Amino acid sequence: MQSKRSAVRREAWAAGTMIVLGLGAIAQASTYTLGSLDRMGPGMFPAILGVLLVLLGLAIAKTATSPVVVEEDAEEVAPPEWRGWGCIIGGLLSFILIGKFGGLVPATFVLVFISAMGDRQHTWRSAAILAAGVTVLGVAVFSWALQLQFPLFRWG
Repeated sequence: MQSKRSAVRREAWAAGTMIVLGLGAIAQASTYTLGSLDRMGPGMFPAILGVLLVLLGLAIAKTATSPVVVEEDAEEVAPPEWRGWGCIIGGLLSFILIGKFGGLVPATFVLVFISAMGDRQHTWRSAAILAAGVTVLGVAVFSWALQLQFPLFRWG
């Protein structure tokens, strides 16, 4: 019975956190111009994100208060997958560093490659193929389609 109460308490804290973050995003977005759906202003995205966070928090709160059926033979929770966490965080930090000095192409490749190595089922070859595919897609979307001002390569 104690684990059921702690699970409800965790869900209530999660719901409250989401709602507070969402309301904060909405409040911050109100300091910017919202614009319209045709011509979105700088406050539109944070406002939409804030509304979505509040709705998500309300959904979590509703599930926290609904009756929970706890099975007697519940499986134990597996320990955290530290390799995956480390590779994802390492990939993000590598993207920041390599993006600053190397450009979009090498930064994207390294990000995806390192993050993919967090999955024990990936081999070096499959991670490299995935990284190459995502890099090509990323260049097509961000550089050519969206014309993001991020150089493909930086020398020096």
